[in-house]
Amino acid sequence: MSAPLFLLEPDALQGVRLGASVLLGGPEGRHAATVRRIVVGERVDVADGSGALARCTVTAVGRDELTLRVDEREDVPEPAPRFVLVQALAKGERDDLAIEAATELGVDEVVPWQAERSVVVWRGERGVRSHRKWEQTVRAAAKQSRRARVPKVGDLVDREGLVARVGAATLAVVLHEEATLPLAALDVPSIGEVLLVVGPEGGITPDEVDAMALVGATTCRIGREVLRSSTAGPAALSVLSAAMRWR
Repeated sequence: MSAPLFLLEPDALQGVRLGASVLLGGPEGRHAATVRRIVVGERVDVADGSGALARCTVTAVGRDELTLRVDEREDVPEPAPRFVLVQALAKGERDDLAIEAATELGVDEVVPWQAERSVVVWRGERGVRSHRKWEQTVRAAAKQSRRARVPKVGDLVDREGLVARVGAATLAVVLHEEATLPLAALDVPSIGEVLLVVGPEGGITPDEVDAMALVGATTCRIGREVLRSSTAGPAALSVLSAAMRWR
């Protein structure tokens, strides 16, 4: 079984060399020491969320912290192409399930989308709380899946913002049940940004599809089945990862 991963503050591993001591404190240290009950001599990994990864041995355990010795050091590069999931807001926490699974499957950024048919609306303080919850969900999923890089959670976009993201992407794919082109048949670029757009429970409106098509989006289906908003994105990422990364 692989060593557990704990996340440090950004840039916490900058300049850290082999043999150096690293203190794992705060909520992560408390979880390691009191919940996981990690003991001296165990192996743990720590990462700063931006690609810096250290494989360590526990040398001391405090009440709410661990002292670690750095045995190996690695800088995990950002993958190419970069995968971005634009996930429409959905009810029943289906959007949360989508970004959690997408993180485990290697997505590099998730972008919340206020689609025309989204039942859920992010506005005011609720929007701030919801965005923070997405960040917490992505961070927890990255930790669970032992990722040295925590995916970015982009700002909420409306149709105008989405069209801008689609137009700037190297390849933009709108997942749609009425499309005839299979996602697996696409020629995926090896560099740049691949953007996947997933609609809400009620689907993407024809006007939204047309607006994205005008700036270069390709409409695709994953398979014969019609997937939920919570599963379409992760399923598409699996198809792309099998073609581009899992080799």
